[in-house]
Amino acid sequence: MTVSIIKRIITVYITLGKTFGSWIGPITSGILIGILRLIVGIGMALDNLFWPSLYKRKLTNPLVIVGNPRSGTTFLHRFLVSNKIAGGAELWQLLYPSLTLQKLIKPLLPVLERISPTRHHSTAAHKTSLQSVETDDASVLFRYLDGFFLYGFILSWADDDIFHWFDPHKRDTSKRDFNWLSAIWNRVLISSKQERIIGKLFSLSANTPKFQSRFPDAKILYMVRDPLNVIPSGLSLVTGVLDKRFGFWSLPDEMRNRYIQRLYKALVELLVRFHDDWINDRIDKDKVMIIPYDRMMNNFEELMTDIMNFIKYKSNEILLHSIRETADSQRNFKSKHTYDLEKFGLSAEQIKSDCSFIYKTFLNQQ
Repeated sequence: MTVSIIKRIITVYITLGKTFGSWIGPITSGILIGILRLIVGIGMALDNLFWPSLYKRKLTNPLVIVGNPRSGTTFLHRFLVSNKIAGGAELWQLLYPSLTLQKLIKPLLPVLERISPTRHHSTAAHKTSLQSVETDDASVLFRYLDGFFLYGFILSWADDDIFHWFDPHKRDTSKRDFNWLSAIWNRVLISSKQERIIGKLFSLSANTPKFQSRFPDAKILYMVRDPLNVIPSGLSLVTGVLDKRFGFWSLPDEMRNRYIQRLYKALVELLVRFHDDWINDRIDKDKVMIIPYDRMMNNFEELMTDIMNFIKYKSNEILLHSIRETADSQRNFKSKHTYDLEKFGLSAEQIKSDCSFIYKTFLNQQ
């Protein structure tokens, strides 16, 4: 199945107009995105002239964090990058991946920050800015107006449920997406002066075997959190952004409930896909480390020792000190991000039933 970018643009425009009454804004945004695509394309071409090593550079031993949103992926990603265990992309680098463009844009970041859509993001969940290390899934949205971000924030509102547009089993964009990620990651390695990349891709939950086929030496850290927490927390994060931007909770009940049910189904499906690939041995398990969220919060020092061994990274005293400090703060951490199951029309019984396989396989609960 193919879905052209023209079809995606038209569907996004109609959906935003019907749902939020926004008919003019998307036209302006669309023009700006088109200009951005053109500028980025020119910049990437210039990169090959100014950094000829890009032609020869090959990604080796990439490290990728996978897991549903709100399962601890952002925390672990930022910790590993900030401690220089590997290089990771900041949000502005995903928007402007060209090294040539980055030289021009970096001085303007304080100004761009004031108008950035990141201001709609909930700081109770985690702080986000253009200079925050962020999920690489965003790069597919910025470049191709595609991927799970597009479905989660916009196209879940469409009249018909078009999740199949983003289902890698029915529409496989792996080659395109992995080529683009490779181009970005190689540039991040140059700008960060690192030898190894660490990415974060929640979408890989539905496509891990294809990723391992393309990057056979990759190591994956798969984050698992109790579905009773991760599902409503993920819903709260997305609806919080939509509420700041469009007044989500003031929309008609029927429209909101349909959206929540679709998003809930998609979040559960991400868990289902990884689990199915795992138990049916479609995933190379020797190159995947399962990380329960509670272990990260309560036994961070022990966890980091296991992670360092898994990725074959030799710790130093500076890193060990950072791990000890973080372990202390983790044990005392209490999130300010609150959510209510009933608000989303969900019950604990439903989530436990729909995600029973997670408890049995990964959380050792029957």
